[in-house]
Amino acid sequence: MKYARALVFAAMAGVTIVTATGCSVARDQQSVGSYVDDAGITTAVKAKFAEDKSVAATAISVETLNGTVQLSGFAKSQAEKDRAESIARGTKGVREVRNSIVVRP
Repeated sequence: MKYARALVFAAMAGVTIVTATGCSVARDQQSVGSYVDDAGITTAVKAKFAEDKSVAATAISVETLNGTVQLSGFAKSQAEKDRAESIARGTKGVREVRNSIVVRP
């Protein structure tokens, strides 16, 4: 009886994964693989922001979709905004950077 439940659960999980990824590709959305890649890029950019003393990592939001990084939030100077964009561009896997950071002294 235990094995039957486990098999049913595994089958349902497999069907759910295949269906979900198939639907996202059909609707021109992200696949699971590209989502994982984008999450890795976002994490890498945020980590580099945290390491860099000239960028306020908590004031800048990072989102990634298909290798395109969207930066938003607030910077204290144009130099900080430019540095954040430079860090994002230098991150492995980034294809494009859209910098929507607002400079607010």
